[in-house]
Amino acid sequence: MNTNAQTDAAVAAPKKNLSVKVVGVGGGGITVMELMRKSGLPEVSFAAVETDAQSLAASTATEKVHLETQLLRGLGTGGDPDRGRALAEEQLPKLKAVCEGADVVFILAGLGGGAGTGISPVLARAAKEAGALALGFVTTPFECECGHRRRVAQHGLMELKSSADGVICLPNQKVFKMIDENTSVLETFKITNDYLADGVRGVWRLLMHKGLLEIHFADLAALLRDRHAESSFAVAEAMGPTRSREVMDKLLAHPMLDGGQMLGESDAVLVSLIGGRDLTMAEINRVMEQLNRQCEHAQVIMGAAIDEAFSERLAVTLIATRKNPEHASEGTGAAASAEELDQQLLSQTATARPGSRFVPPPPTLPSDQVQELFARQGRGGSRQRKHPSRLRQTQLPLEIISKGRFDKSEPTIHKGEDLDVPTYLRRNVALN
Repeated sequence: MNTNAQTDAAVAAPKKNLSVKVVGVGGGGITVMELMRKSGLPEVSFAAVETDAQSLAASTATEKVHLETQLLRGLGTGGDPDRGRALAEEQLPKLKAVCEGADVVFILAGLGGGAGTGISPVLARAAKEAGALALGFVTTPFECECGHRRRVAQHGLMELKSSADGVICLPNQKVFKMIDENTSVLETFKITNDYLADGVRGVWRLLMHKGLLEIHFADLAALLRDRHAESSFAVAEAMGPTRSREVMDKLLAHPMLDGGQMLGESDAVLVSLIGGRDLTMAEINRVMEQLNRQCEHAQVIMGAAIDEAFSERLAVTLIATRKNPEHASEGTGAAASAEELDQQLLSQTATARPGSRFVPPPPTLPSDQVQELFARQGRGGSRQRKHPSRLRQTQLPLEIISKGRFDKSEPTIHKGEDLDVPTYLRRNVALN
């Protein structure tokens, strides 16, 4: 077999030209889009969608879409995703026009605000209606940001997953593993944006390069489409004679893989390797051996491609998915809930009931029992008393019952008497 001829054919025969569009939504998404545009991706067009007129004016995208109503007056959504969603729904034809003619639409957004969270799911639906494949690349807030913003982001993420063909999410909190005490806020967000841009570039390479071992987009879409899956990605590059070892070290140190733990818990892993003509089969084998050891229980889909621009370089794009732990542990969750319920019942049994101002009246005895008691007293049946005493009406030591939500209510007092107490108790009326 002529290996050089096969390699030449793979390099000379690119994939069918795909029309790819990268769309930045909201301030965070536009920032990542600008970063990718400056790095240069051939055969890719860039667009920006925003509700803030000033932010949109600063963008260098070739296509800009301003979603606006007279109510907003160019000031944006004010952090309300419902406004962003309503604007996108009202001006859906504008979003469809952005996606028209594209085969693949990458949607970049930072979730947690109004524009990115609200518009992205509608844009994904518009892209699919226009005949494009919609892929979302998004970030979620740091833990130090307010709980409301994180809840908004999680809700927006679920909506985007239900609309797009695939979604890859980068939690900003994972970047903390790559920074130290002296890292500035600006540098931290730059690292996050770089990671997200690397992920888009990695998938773009996978789509645009003809592979010796090819991965089809259908494989990628099937990997990301599962609604109950959590997806992570990692992109790493290395140069020189030890590049295969260095690229693996970088992958295992990637914050999205949690030190390799994500690989061990994954159900499916997609791996794409790209190198120059000097890429050897031994290097591919070395990388895949290490990855297979890390993800023993996962289905691994591997592809390799040759690109002249990667001479003496090796780039690896890795996408891993695992089932959501919440869905995987439904059975154990039910058992845990049962145990918690038992504990609650036990604790409620041991806890005394709150006190009340009321006690129940003494029970009324049947007439035959009353006559029998009188008869015993008349016969002198009691050794402790020489003369029968008159029966007294008393209160039995029965369990005190709470008044519930009226327990703390003020008593009804009239002329010094508590009218909530039964009359026969207030006036010592004997009940026969």
